[in-house]
Amino acid sequence: MTSRIDKTIARQQEKIAAGAYYESHQQLRVIAARYIKQSNYDAAANILSGGAKALLQAGAQQGASASGGDLAIMLVLEVYNKAEWEVADDETGKERKQRLIELLQEFPPEEPTRKRYINEIISWSSKFGDLERGDPELHHAIGSIHAQENEPYDAERHFAFGTVESAEALACLEYNWYTYDAMHTAGIYCCRAVFPYLLTGNILNANKAFLVFTRRLSTSESGSALSVQEVSSKQNDVRMYPSLPLLNFTNLLLLAIQRGTPDLFRQLLKQYEPHIKEAGGWDHALAHIGELYFGIKIPKQSNPLMDMMGMFFGGPPGQSNQPKSGEQSKAPKRVEAPPSLDLD
Repeated sequence: MTSRIDKTIARQQEKIAAGAYYESHQQLRVIAARYIKQSNYDAAANILSGGAKALLQAGAQQGASASGGDLAIMLVLEVYNKAEWEVADDETGKERKQRLIELLQEFPPEEPTRKRYINEIISWSSKFGDLERGDPELHHAIGSIHAQENEPYDAERHFAFGTVESAEALACLEYNWYTYDAMHTAGIYCCRAVFPYLLTGNILNANKAFLVFTRRLSTSESGSALSVQEVSSKQNDVRMYPSLPLLNFTNLLLLAIQRGTPDLFRQLLKQYEPHIKEAGGWDHALAHIGELYFGIKIPKQSNPLMDMMGMFFGGPPGQSNQPKSGEQSKAPKRVEAPPSLDLD
């Protein structure tokens, strides 16, 4: 059977190389549908992924990439979903996920079907995985592609739900973005790397993002000219930047979360209130952080976390992943900081 499938893929790849894109596309759909009807999902997956890859690599000429995108979407909808393949960490599960990532990387940036393909792979990983928001490795792969294409807003949305590697990638993205702006805005860009992880309860990634951003800043040519003050206590050694109050606020916020004291959080907000207001649009984010880490209740909305995430990323409310059934009526669980945050 494997030899037969390999021959089928090779034959169709020859047709694609010869420019017979439409013919090959239609034949691949028919052949794959036959295997799907027989519940031979592995064979169908090999047929569709092999054909999709070849068509996507052929580019936009005569709609080749659109045909490749159609086969890639069919792979997810008709194979991964119908076969009910679960997101898994075993060898087979990793291979199936890697196949989706490799196909994603073949899409030309301008190919319209890529957006739907991205939505479908996240939807599949949400339905058949442990996380309603979707698989972190898929989010990281998607975010990485958007970052390479200089699409920071799209990259942010996916890095926020990614892996530990996403924290460094997001911090580097925000720092590079900051270099095109005025020096005093460093704190705003740093917050764009830190807040998404705080809002999703990922304290480790939040601290990692802050560390990466400030390291890039302090080692840069412009950063070397910044005034820095070292503040030491029995618990922590803190680097403060007198000219960058919002950067200091973010640093102190991360330290306050480790202590979890509501009065400390309120004091921090009061001290930096003018700078927070100047930044604009932080109220919802900080209110949710106050509830999540300090137990300071906020009035309930239809979906406060999702609305806030949408506003923080500059998009309309409600576009983030929805909570699992029944979660909306539950009070949000307070997140406790780990006793140690060894990021090195």
